[in-house]
Amino acid sequence: MSLIPWPYRLLALAALAVALIGFGWVKGAGHVQARWDAAVQQQTLQATAIRERQALATVKVVTEYVDRVRIVREKGDTIVKEVPVYVPVQADAACTINRGFVRLHDAAAEGRLPEPARDADAAAAGIALSAVAGTVAANYQTCHENAEQLRALQALIEKTMPKVD
Repeated sequence: MSLIPWPYRLLALAALAVALIGFGWVKGAGHVQARWDAAVQQQTLQATAIRERQALATVKVVTEYVDRVRIVREKGDTIVKEVPVYVPVQADAACTINRGFVRLHDAAAEGRLPEPARDADAAAAGIALSAVAGTVAANYQTCHENAEQLRALQALIEKTMPKVD
């Protein structure tokens, strides 16, 4: 015969079951929390690595951009200085630009349709050919600087954005 009565045995078994379930619950929660903390730490490390990579790429791209724009400016300045060589004073005296050309050029530079031509447009505006050549050369210089800026921005985005798998 047993020394412990039957109802107490059931109560002890129920208490043992509750204790085991509680122990498993606490251990499971601790395990889930540990996994959660590890995932958060991993994401923090990845974000830090991405920020560092972006900072390095930004410095590199900006340095390359500044160097390329400096070269574009130097070339453009040299071309503008050479205008008198390629468009000499004799060409200025022989050819002046009419108002129609000026209106058309200005409209094209602004990206709009020109105003309708008038009879007065055929008259000379008194603008020398060398002035037009200098303006066009300076405009192309600005265009090339903008192109370098766009290339640098594209490179920056390509180097700093995380790869999507």
